[in-house]
Order: sequence, then C-alpha cells, then structure tokens
Amino acid sequence: MKVAVYRKEHFNAAHRLHNPGWSKEKNQEIFGKCNNEYYHGHNYELVVKLTGEPDPETGYVYDMKLLSDIIKEHVTSKFDHRNLNLDVEEFKNLNPTAENIAVVIYNILRDKIDSNLDLKVTLYETERNFVEYPA
Repeated sequence: MKVAVYRKEHFNAAHRLHNPGWSKEKNQEIFGKCNNEYYHGHNYELVVKLTGEPDPETGYVYDMKLLSDIIKEHVTSKFDHRNLNLDVEEFKNLNPTAENIAVVIYNILRDKIDSNLDLKVTLYETERNFVEYPA
C-alpha cells in the first residue's frame, strides 16, 4: 500500500523575469510587470509530497520532522528573503519563473531524500498561480 505525505513550507523572495538576449521592449511584452528592473516579490507556498510504503516498524512513509528540517536547511534558508536573481546561485543564469524555481527545489530535495520515494514539488507563487514538478 502506498501512502502520500505532504509538508507545507513558506518563503518570501524577490525576482525579475528577464531574458538578457532580448530587447527591453520584447522583455516588457513577454514578462510585463514581472520584468520590473527593480524586481518584485512573492509570498511563496511550497508543498512537498512524498509517496511510498509506510515503514513496518515506524508506520512512517517519511519522518515529517526530518522532511521539514531538510526543506528548511536546503531550500527556505537559501531562498527566504532573498533576491533569487542576485542571491541564489542556481538562478545566476536561469530565469526564476515559478516553473524553474519548482524544478530547482525538486533537484535540491531529490538528492537528499531516498530514491525509493516518489517526490513531487508544488509551488504557489500566488493563491491562483501554482506549478507542479514533475507534472
């Protein structure tokens, strides 16, 4: 029997959506207000889902305290109250769209969590806009 467990975390971060290979006009056309040269911020909600068989000894799919600690140490402490474009190495050459942020978070966590568990990252940029990886 497989069971899914979820951990929800939160971080605040600024970013600018921008393609340096495009003109100012094209960036404005494609990214609109998200291309503000002075950046803008979001209150991100992160949901991490792990799916697997409960351990017969503990009953846990995964220790939720450990999952929380991993997310805080490797994701929220790195992203919270940061400018993603300027302060986070993974976005030095990667546009910090919600899609790319979710993939980066997934890749960070995938290395820290047993590969026998399925991992899914859902990232809410706003109440109405969210992404999921893998889809």
